[in-house]
Amino acid sequence: MDKDLLLKEVRALLGDAQVNTDPEALYDASADRYKKYAKARRVLDVPPPAAIVYPRSTEEVARLLSFCNEHGINVIPRAGKTSTEGGLENWKELTLVIDALHLDKILKIDEYNMQATVQAGVPLQKLEDALRERGYTTGHSPQSKPVAKFGGLVATRSIGQFSTLYGGIEDMVVGLECVFPNGQICRIKNVPRRSGGPDIRHIAIGNEGSLCYITEVTVKIYRYFPENNRFYGYLTKDLATGIQVLREVMVNGYRPSVARAYSEEDARQHFYHFHKGKCVLLFMAEGNRHIVDATCKGIEEAVAKFKDGILEQVSSELIENWFNHLNWSQQDIDDEFEGMKEKDSHDGFTTEVSADWETIPKLYDNVIRRIRSEFPRAHDLTLLGGHSSHSYINGTNMYFVYNYEINCAPEDEMRVYHHPIQRIIVEETLKLGGSMCHHHGIGKYRNEWTQQEHGSAYFMLKKLKEAFDPNGIMNFGAIFYQEEGAKFQK
Repeated sequence: MDKDLLLKEVRALLGDAQVNTDPEALYDASADRYKKYAKARRVLDVPPPAAIVYPRSTEEVARLLSFCNEHGINVIPRAGKTSTEGGLENWKELTLVIDALHLDKILKIDEYNMQATVQAGVPLQKLEDALRERGYTTGHSPQSKPVAKFGGLVATRSIGQFSTLYGGIEDMVVGLECVFPNGQICRIKNVPRRSGGPDIRHIAIGNEGSLCYITEVTVKIYRYFPENNRFYGYLTKDLATGIQVLREVMVNGYRPSVARAYSEEDARQHFYHFHKGKCVLLFMAEGNRHIVDATCKGIEEAVAKFKDGILEQVSSELIENWFNHLNWSQQDIDDEFEGMKEKDSHDGFTTEVSADWETIPKLYDNVIRRIRSEFPRAHDLTLLGGHSSHSYINGTNMYFVYNYEINCAPEDEMRVYHHPIQRIIVEETLKLGGSMCHHHGIGKYRNEWTQQEHGSAYFMLKKLKEAFDPNGIMNFGAIFYQEEGAKFQK
């Protein structure tokens, strides 16, 4: 099928108003934030999709997928466009981007059963605002909260800034509806728990658009007590001290909503007004007053236990102010993009991994040492550090952060800078038994390590792809390595 015939058929399925072929929109849809610098400089090296289509119902999604499956058309599911790992990047000449723009209804807020049901295109902020008016919250707060949408949040296995208390999106999803490439609509019912075989929610959660298209989601909701929020901040002599305190809090059963430890360099960009060249440790406790009181006592006891590594306490007002300005809006995204048209530097590239408590400090030291000694453009780095921001009873994550001056052609930025640094981080993480992707997903630029990430269990993941997407039309290159797509990764 050629492009003209494809567009004719799709318009017949949906109507002209739901098919977008505007060149600027297609250029924007050809890559996500992973290649934001190259996109801003108009040097993207990937083909634009044939069209962006906007279904208005689950049935229209089913018809679209069935059509694409029959004719071998690549499909990229899209919601809020905040993907950071190339998951929305197009690697096929003939591709449809199926955007959840019109799947935008809050279907039900069920206060008695403590859950809310939304369509895939509902922005997280829209539901959160509706819940806050009633004294509730989703508990989910990624930095992209003002613009991220539920379909993408669930498909990428998102996590939020308050995950240490509320968990990741996988802990919040009660049930969902999704559509498979053959047009089969599947609804997973809303129940608190069941023992009815494997948990089939997880076929859809985290699939990154490589298995199905998520159309509807039901999530838990929680009582919201902002008047009880308490904040703690400390300067520490090193990152290891901060991680020790985090571990002490977690293994003693406390669940602050936020628990973070920053290296010196990463602290410099976030807490320039008080970090004094030191590492920063911070906490936030929220919820029912009695739970908050107990959590605060646990934090204070943990800090006291490692007092030799604590240099001074920071005013809680400074920490609270930082939290209140942490999220970025669509205007922030647009301003950043405009700035990159002239600015020859990259701020805020990250690679997030996870491991157990014993491994994380070793992993951090190994990565920083290798980057400083092996990365050929180390002299261009303007920041190299990291922070732990999502903790569990058996371990934590590490968010490696690196900024750099770009001294190469814009189209070569990823190859010259990001990819070599990311490779070191992934290699060291896998070598020590950690996970190379804590919450941003695999996308298309970590897929060469998917099999190594899963080891012998890759058999299970591969069989899911073979079973649910036998014709390989769903988001070519996402999660699963494809030789044909390797040219884009070099």
